[in-house]
Amino acid sequence: MPGVMIVLIVFGGIVLALAIIGSTILMAINIIKGGVTSKDRKTQTDEARIIQEIYQGLARMEERVESLETIILDRERDREEKSDERK
Repeated sequence: MPGVMIVLIVFGGIVLALAIIGSTILMAINIIKGGVTSKDRKTQTDEARIIQEIYQGLARMEERVESLETIILDRERDREEKSDERK
């Protein structure tokens, strides 16, 4: 029984090694060939568009935060001036 397990482990390791080597070779060929399919191009275009939208949204959010900071600082300064006038 232990001999069968060893054979299965060795056979499984060989199959796994062949699968890894084969997929590595296929990926290398695809990279060298520059194989970007139209589906990949569309995906890249969509991802670029989404990233641009996120960047623009973050830029708008930054402007809003700066505006809120200005409002808060102005209110605090007004409160300090009013408290100084009362003294």
